Formats: sequence, C-alpha cells, structure tokens
Amino acid sequence: MNVIIYPLITSFISAAIVTLIGLPLIIKGCRYFEYFDFPDARKVHRKPVPRLGGLIFLPAAVVGLCVASWTSVLTGGEEFVFGVSTVAMTIGGLIIYLIGFIDDRFGMKASHKFVIQTIAALILPLCNLVITDLNGLFGLHQIPFLVGYVLTVMAILTIVNAINLIDGIDGLSSGLCIFILVAYTALLLLHGNPAIASLDAAIVGSLVVFWCFNVFGRVGGLKIFMGDAGSLFLGYVCAYMSIKSLMRPIAPVDCGEEQMLISITLLLIPVLDVIRVALQRRLTGHGIFEPDKTHIHHILMNAGLSMHATLACILSLFLLICGINYSLWQCHFPMPLIVLMDAAIYILVWGVLNLMNKSND
Repeated sequence: MNVIIYPLITSFISAAIVTLIGLPLIIKGCRYFEYFDFPDARKVHRKPVPRLGGLIFLPAAVVGLCVASWTSVLTGGEEFVFGVSTVAMTIGGLIIYLIGFIDDRFGMKASHKFVIQTIAALILPLCNLVITDLNGLFGLHQIPFLVGYVLTVMAILTIVNAINLIDGIDGLSSGLCIFILVAYTALLLLHGNPAIASLDAAIVGSLVVFWCFNVFGRVGGLKIFMGDAGSLFLGYVCAYMSIKSLMRPIAPVDCGEEQMLISITLLLIPVLDVIRVALQRRLTGHGIFEPDKTHIHHILMNAGLSMHATLACILSLFLLICGINYSLWQCHFPMPLIVLMDAAIYILVWGVLNLMNKSND
C-alpha cells in the first residue's frame, strides 16, 4: 500500500510547494506589468486583481508528477509509464492552457476560443477515448462509434466551458475542482492507475494553495484570480478524467453504470448551470457567448448572500447531491432515476432563488 500512497503524497506536497513559491512571483509580475482583472458591471469584485494565477497549475502538475514517479521507483514500485491517451490529454491541455493565457493577456472573442477548444476536444477521441456505452442513461447502452465520437467532443466542450464559466466568485471553480479531482484520485487509485492518480494529486495540491490565496489573499495583499488559463485547463483535465474513468480497465464491465453515475454526480452542478444559462440566453434572444449575470452564484448573491456564503452554499449543494446519489445507489435506485432527481433538485433550487429575487425587487 505504501508503494501506491507515497507517490500521491509527494506529488501533492511538491505541487503545493511549487504553487506556494510561484504564486507570489506571479502576483509581483502582474503588478509590475499591470496585468489585472479590472472590475465591470458583470463582475463581483470592486478593485483590480492579478489574474494569471492559473499559469502555475501546469508546471506544478509536471513537477508533482515527476516527483511522484521518482518516489515510486525509490519505494520499490515501477516508474510511471503513460499511454497514448495521456499524451493526447497533455497536448490538448497545453492548447487549452495557451489560449487561456492569450485570452487573459490580450483578450479573445468567445467564438474564436470555442473554435480552438473544439480542436483540442477532437484530440481525445482520436486516441480511443470515446464514449460508446451510456450504461442505461436515457435508456441507452451501446451507441455507434460516430455518434459516440460526436457525443464525446460535445461532452468535453461542455465540461471545459462549465468549469470556466462557473469561475465567477472566489474559490468556487477551484473548490469544486478540488472535490472532483480528489474523487477521481481515489477512483483511479482503487482501480490500479497510480500514475494518473498522482497527476490528479498534484493538481489538487496546487489547487489547495491557490484556493487559499484566492479566498483569503486579500488579508495579506496576495489575492489572485486563476484566469482563463487556469479554469480552461482545469475543465479539460476534469473532462479527461470523466471520460477516462469510463474506459476499461478503470471501469470494470460489471460497474459501468456506477462509473457513469460518479462522473455525472461530480460534474452535475457546473454542467447543469452552463446548459441552463445557454438555454436562457437563447430563449431571451441573446447570444450564448454573450456574458451576463445569470449563473447560479450571481442568483445567490442577488438573493442577498455574501460571496463567501454563496461559495459555502454551492459547495454544500455539491456535497449534498453526492451524499444523496450515494445513498440512492446503495438502495438500488436505477441510475437514470437518480440523474432525473438530481436535475429536479437543481431546478427546485434555481426556482426558489428566482422567486426570492423577484420578491426582493
């Protein structure tokens, strides 16, 4: 067991140290070159804040993974070997990371970003990371490869933009990703994939440090945002993990439905939010890429909650849904019914908040 656990621990710690050292340097660089996220009518902050914190995630993950591989060898394990899908994820993640940085630094039209995101999303299915079995979701099981290819690309794009667009208040996107990636770390470890589990552990280590800077950094003058470089990269990693977890041998033949439910549960809140917002914009005659203040965190704050209270509410809702789904699964509820109940809970919360906001107007 130590042979498996030690790489995760060293990966987490080394990535956290890299982030702890790197973020203050990035903050100094942003101040020197005046790379700030300036407040406007759509944003909730009122003072300029450095916005390139997400640049640290990729180098921290690389360092953490290298240290983990070295630790594995020293403790009697094997040196990590990565397959084609991991290489593909690295290439796609790098593309996403770079366009995020370009957008943070110079600005980029949302439609242009979406085109490049699509190119990055096309890479994973080319390496056989394709959803070909819905495991009973919507009453479907095996689906044609071409349909699965299109569905996989759409899923990647949805998850990437969901994580990106929910990054509207301090600690929300990073907090959700910490929970999501901790779950995938445990899942990958359980099914004997310590290399990818160590990658997840490294990103979690970096995120924990970033979360502290992002949420509490104002006290010491070290507040920073992750920017699109960070949120898009995290979204791509979460998309990769969600699809990877459905592949054999990580998802054994007899528990594909369980793996599907896990991925849906972990990504439910950001994905439902981005789908609702896109539909709402379309129905009201606005472009789906047109920014507004209709995300769930905006609605909570409009209802009178502070930013930290809003953060606590959404993270609590995430944990509540995880607990409900686990309990229902243990009681042998079918997976499609659980997903429908999740959607009903989200719609109920959204409806109640809308009524509260209307009563306050």
